[in-house]
Amino acid sequence: MDIRQGEGRFGADLTPRERFRRVMHYQYVDYISHLEFGYWDELKQAWWEQGHLPRSFRQADGTIPDRLVEEFFGVEQVEHIAPPIGARPLRPIEVIERTAERITYRDGLGVLRREQLTGTRTIPHFLEFPIRDRASWEAFRDEFLDPAHPDRLIPPEEWAAKEALSRTSTNPVSVWFGSFIGWIRDWTGFETLAYLSMDDPDLVEEMVAHLSQMLLQILPETLMRCQFDAAAGWEDICFNSGPILSPKFFKERIIPHMKPVMRLLRQHGIDVIWTDCDGNILKLIPLWLEAGLNCMFPVEVHPGNDPVQLKREYGRDLLLRGGFDKFCLWEGKEAILRELKRLEPAVAEGGFIPHVDHRCPGNVPFDTYCYYIWEKCHMLGWPEERIKAIRAFANWRP
Repeated sequence: MDIRQGEGRFGADLTPRERFRRVMHYQYVDYISHLEFGYWDELKQAWWEQGHLPRSFRQADGTIPDRLVEEFFGVEQVEHIAPPIGARPLRPIEVIERTAERITYRDGLGVLRREQLTGTRTIPHFLEFPIRDRASWEAFRDEFLDPAHPDRLIPPEEWAAKEALSRTSTNPVSVWFGSFIGWIRDWTGFETLAYLSMDDPDLVEEMVAHLSQMLLQILPETLMRCQFDAAAGWEDICFNSGPILSPKFFKERIIPHMKPVMRLLRQHGIDVIWTDCDGNILKLIPLWLEAGLNCMFPVEVHPGNDPVQLKREYGRDLLLRGGFDKFCLWEGKEAILRELKRLEPAVAEGGFIPHVDHRCPGNVPFDTYCYYIWEKCHMLGWPEERIKAIRAFANWRP
């Protein structure tokens, strides 16, 4: 089966929203959705300094929004609506030490962090975490995770804007459901979480259960008032070799608390549900599918996730976003074309929107990235004239 039917198949072009829905339900489309996952800041800065990006893209604070760069490359967009979940209200940031090279501060949740201020921005160095044991968990829970806290109230005008966006957007719209264990890892630190999973697994499960119950209390109003095409979460709980906690722990202590939330989403018509998790997710995929989470994102190839093999193994039970090996962008045009050709049969079957398997990394030449977008859009079935009309290609041809 090839779901790519070509321009004019439906009388007029499908909207990005219609196209996304149909791709994710293995239905025929004119051409497959063109999505990406953003860019490293230093890459955007380099392209801007080289004159490849419009001067207007750089904001007053020096940043260049991903959305502007994506739209420059013709990338369709997903609109996101975030209910008032997660930890709040935040404390004021407390700066401990600041030099020309780095800053040490305690963030709004009490995490002590040290960050570089010069050169390539990297993951912060975490020095201390707020949750260490049951007493510190209960203090954190009471301060930051009260589902009835007034800070979670949404003003009427904000509700009106969310509802209008969800019902009138021609882009797909997703609802944010946060995290079940990734947030806890951020609040305890990996080492403490690893020890707690062995020394006090009931406490870890209690934390997961609290997040689940909070979602079940907060999400329904958003789900009833707005119209969604997908639901999006975040975990980042895997290394190159697998998850930070054992699959047995996930199955026994985490998945049971995910299931009611996934069931709630599906009761409101949402059957495209993904979580953003880097690393090797192979041992978690069957558990997530069991829970009702059916879309994997961004499917990093280098740690061992092969989207072609995953589609063979799980068939139509599994949806994918991502799965294009970012390392090919450094290896050059031949590697890019080879990777696209490898993915094409799986993409053509539906249920798979291919894009770089994380944010586009630094040191990717602009010409190479243009080639990737050019060839990818042809693989997706986009008409030649539409591809040529992408703004980035105004002064570029393969």
